[in-house]
Amino acid sequence: MTVLEEIKRKNIMKKNKDQVEIRKEKLQSFKSKNIDVYPNSYDRKMDATAALQKDKGESVKVAGRIMSKRVMGGSAFCHIKDSTGKIQFYIRKDKVGPEKYEFFKQIDIGDFVGVEGELFMTNTGEKTVLAGDLEFLSKSLRPLPEKWHKLQDKETRYRKRYLDILVNDESSGLLKIRSKTISKIRSILEDKKFIEVETPILQPLPGGAAARPFKTHHNTFDTELFLRIAPELYLKRLLVGGWDRVFEIGRNFRNEGISTRHNPEFTMLEVYSAYTDYRFMMEFAKNIISGVGDMIKEEGYEASVDLTKDWREKDMWELMSKYTGIKFSPGDSFDELKKKAARLDVPPGKDSPDKVADRIFSKYVEPELISPTIVTGYLSKFSPLAKSSSEDERIAERFEIFVGGQEIGNAYSEQNNPLVQREMFERQLKEKDEESDINEIDDDYLEALEYGMPPASGLGIGIDRLIMLLTGAESIREVILFPMLKPVK
Repeated sequence: MTVLEEIKRKNIMKKNKDQVEIRKEKLQSFKSKNIDVYPNSYDRKMDATAALQKDKGESVKVAGRIMSKRVMGGSAFCHIKDSTGKIQFYIRKDKVGPEKYEFFKQIDIGDFVGVEGELFMTNTGEKTVLAGDLEFLSKSLRPLPEKWHKLQDKETRYRKRYLDILVNDESSGLLKIRSKTISKIRSILEDKKFIEVETPILQPLPGGAAARPFKTHHNTFDTELFLRIAPELYLKRLLVGGWDRVFEIGRNFRNEGISTRHNPEFTMLEVYSAYTDYRFMMEFAKNIISGVGDMIKEEGYEASVDLTKDWREKDMWELMSKYTGIKFSPGDSFDELKKKAARLDVPPGKDSPDKVADRIFSKYVEPELISPTIVTGYLSKFSPLAKSSSEDERIAERFEIFVGGQEIGNAYSEQNNPLVQREMFERQLKEKDEESDINEIDDDYLEALEYGMPPASGLGIGIDRLIMLLTGAESIREVILFPMLKPVK
């Protein structure tokens, strides 16, 4: 921050502090006149958008926050804003009476009011409410961010999202698209007879993914619990219970780093379908994502990548060979992978072979996968919850979805053989790396599998990353209402 910017910031802070004191004085003045400045309710008849659809001469009753105020002696124009948009009202002293008009003049930008009156058209062609009555609904003790800078500081926007969505229509519209996207996904799944469910967020064992969990403690049972890293193992218990098609849209928690693509608390869609395999889920994933892409177009947004066409399927080892110039294959040993990683300036560290391959893929291949790409060829031994291909036991019936240079989904044919699943869990436990918090096998899940689970496929899609693609947002923080931020000291 330059010296001039710092001076400007301090001047704004001083001005705001002075404004707070003035507004508090007004609040006390209103109270001394027995004006209810925080009434319990207001019988609003319609929102701003609905009111604007009415004809001239019709009576409306709206409410919202004052966003602009232009007083001209005995009359004034104001805009009020609600969640649907803005509407202008015009108030005259000779219409509402001297006492109410004088009270109106004391009202500040940011205060909430209710207005009732007839619609008319101004000389500039703007449909406006001629106020016949005005009621005060809530006092704003702090001035809104000045319009000229529209709350451009990103840190402030994320910390005070309520101000961001109030003064930045772009942010408000983007975050509403998130809600519409989730609603669209729900409708697609419900049309296909999927049942929406809720599974535990507090779990005795973290499972369904390889990630470091958040730990907590339950006092009554005196037991350690974990915030879930994935709902997968509980959703598949429902397949055991006879529910053929289930899904959940909910929060997962991973105690890992923060970046433009990662937030410790994020939203996932997980879908499970009995009597199907990963090929079914491949087509179904396309339908979900393409359906959302169509919805975005109808809403007037242009996604950073067209999600409705140009889908392709590629093998991960062929992609790694293509974009690194070094031949890779599923048969590469750990030593061979580490040597190739060193040639590519990718540190192998002490990680497992799949993490070394993943780092090579992330650095050289992932940024190239702009058009919707389904990547297959993942190794069975590093896909502990997936079935192996009947054509090649080394390869899992698994795919990941990449769009816009990032991974947004993962799916596979679900392992339903309890004996094989136990072997995979035991291997995972034996070969865990230093970052893993997995210390025991989920025997309860294995017992559930022993009762029998039908053949099935599952899919997980990261909702936050999908919204980023749909809206062209550059950071995951833009599409989460209240993202995780570094604490203010």
